[in-house]
Amino acid sequence: MYPFHWVPAAGRRHASTDRRPEGALAYPTGTSVSTLCRQELSADNWELAWLWSACGDCDSEAHRIARDLLATATERTK
Repeated sequence: MYPFHWVPAAGRRHASTDRRPEGALAYPTGTSVSTLCRQELSADNWELAWLWSACGDCDSEAHRIARDLLATATERTK
């Protein structure tokens, strides 16, 4: 599992490491989130928002985090 979650906000899908509310699978609409692209945005969690394009900066940072986690896990198995 990765330490970030995707959240639609401001017309794009962003990623955030903020904790989601207890038991929530997504950030509820209106929830303020800090994103990997260093913005404070309000979640816009409606059905079609999940079809929005990903924020390029969040996507790049999410991939970097995933690569780092994979490299760390690989090092532990050596």
